[in-house]
Amino acid sequence: MFENLFRLDGKVAVVTGAANGLGRSFALGLSAFGATVICADRNLDGADETASLAKQSRGKAEPALVDVADETSVDAMWTKIAESHGRIDILINNAGINTNSMRTHEYSVADWDRLMAINLRGVFLNTRKGLALMLPGPGSIINVASILGLRGFWPGSPAGSISYSASKAGVIGFTRQVAAEYAVEKIRSNAIAPGWHGGTALGAERRAAASAEEIKTFEQAIHARIPMKHRGVPDDLVGLVVYLASDASHYMTGQVIAHDGGWDGAVA
Repeated sequence: MFENLFRLDGKVAVVTGAANGLGRSFALGLSAFGATVICADRNLDGADETASLAKQSRGKAEPALVDVADETSVDAMWTKIAESHGRIDILINNAGINTNSMRTHEYSVADWDRLMAINLRGVFLNTRKGLALMLPGPGSIINVASILGLRGFWPGSPAGSISYSASKAGVIGFTRQVAAEYAVEKIRSNAIAPGWHGGTALGAERRAAASAEEIKTFEQAIHARIPMKHRGVPDDLVGLVVYLASDASHYMTGQVIAHDGGWDGAVA
């Protein structure tokens, strides 16, 4: 009765930011459970590598070039998806960046605009196109938020930029509004709020601008605050993503699930 509850056979999934990190793990996980996965990224070589890894494991995947912040680029990708597949069943809005993490009064307007264009505008641009190919339903949209969209954190040194936190809080509001609008069509919209997962390129700008001592201080602050006392890795999230993409979660929509080693559940 329940043996196929998590299977995704015959489903078409789009994963943005699939060239590495979380997006690569998501794409490989969905493929392993039977989905045909479109690995979308502005880094086409990385997206192609992700698709190749999926195919090496007998999965079905293909790369797609997209700049999620650029409407013309997004429209071009979705036109190709419509021509090749006709519809989609799963959309994971994973593409995102962080910037150099200065305090708010020091933070530049240019960095604010650059991050918001990818982290929030990109979610909107791809979701509106994805919905058009999901209707009349059903379908599943999974947005990647962050625990920094749930509460602030300042360990005395930069950890996350103000624009990153604001964008991820925006993703949560966006997720819930889409859930309310499309529930009648059985198109579900949920968000994952990852904690401090290593093995991604998300913090590359912050690390490049930080000294060795600042990085050490950051890592110590993070580990001290996580009840499980260690950071997660991208593959840790695959089970949750498969659950949200599959019929196992058919009655869940409008939810935000923290995946953080107990960070959000514990008293600071």
